[in-house]
Amino acid sequence: MKLLKLVPDDTNIDFMKWRKIAFGISLALMIASVVLVGVRGLNFGVDFVGGQMIRVTFTQTAEAPVAKLRDTVGALGYGSPSIQRFGAPNEVSIRMRLPKEAEGQTGAAATMTNAIVGSIQKDYPGARVDGVDSVSGKVSDELFQKGTIALLAAMVAIAIYIWVRFEWQFGVGGLAALAHDVTLTFGFFALTQLEFDLNIIAALLTIIGYSLNDTIVVYDRIRENLKKYRKMEIGELINLSINETLSRTVMTSLTMVIVLVAMLLLGPETIFGFTAAMTLGIVVGTYSSIYWGAPILVWLKVGPDSFVPVGDKPGAPGRDREGYTR
Repeated sequence: MKLLKLVPDDTNIDFMKWRKIAFGISLALMIASVVLVGVRGLNFGVDFVGGQMIRVTFTQTAEAPVAKLRDTVGALGYGSPSIQRFGAPNEVSIRMRLPKEAEGQTGAAATMTNAIVGSIQKDYPGARVDGVDSVSGKVSDELFQKGTIALLAAMVAIAIYIWVRFEWQFGVGGLAALAHDVTLTFGFFALTQLEFDLNIIAALLTIIGYSLNDTIVVYDRIRENLKKYRKMEIGELINLSINETLSRTVMTSLTMVIVLVAMLLLGPETIFGFTAAMTLGIVVGTYSSIYWGAPILVWLKVGPDSFVPVGDKPGAPGRDREGYTR
């Protein structure tokens, strides 16, 4: 039986032909994302703005009625709660951000907590409150700062790694691709106003790792071909490298997207934001590896000589850093 191939072996797509158009579209989307974040802002969750976390055990049932509980708490008018199973199937964690109009008011958090607990115990007799924790504004600010530092540190460390592993032009291209992916993800959350919490920071760090992996695969093939085809024009060589790795890229991205879409449609609401960020990140990460990371090498004048150091004398034979005779 003949094996199914999503990408034929003789694929020869001229990706570089559209690099200027793709770059313009991406740049416009990045600018729009920055504007959206500046104008609309992000819908920060309890982790970043402060609020209450209430832990409840439903002693009368084997499982907590999460869906009905979400409706019960949401009907109180304090906003949409974030409810997750916490430990056993009948234990949940309810996280509520303090309404903006109540921020700074003494006793506002206690009033909201009492209303939520009272409503739960009224509708679900026997429900036991195991604890109430407050996330202060100071703690939430610290979490946001540390999350931002983690993102920036990861991006810089990755750029340095690519620089050392290849050449500085590759480091610039890799960092630009990561900035593209993260910026569009921020723009998506500013547009949709989905809750932005620590789960999304985790998704962003995962996206950075995936995008790096995909970019490294393309870069590694480009480097191999730079040594193999010394006289090939760089745009043609990049096209060849992308086409040679396209099957791997498509299969990896497609299998991940299938799983993530299933989680979006069938998964719990508590991880919807995380799953949405991951889905978008996989798509834009795959795109940026082809239309950001690779074309930048053309504009930075990468060529076969990038891996051939100057010898003792002009024209003298020597070896590059990988041991290939030039």
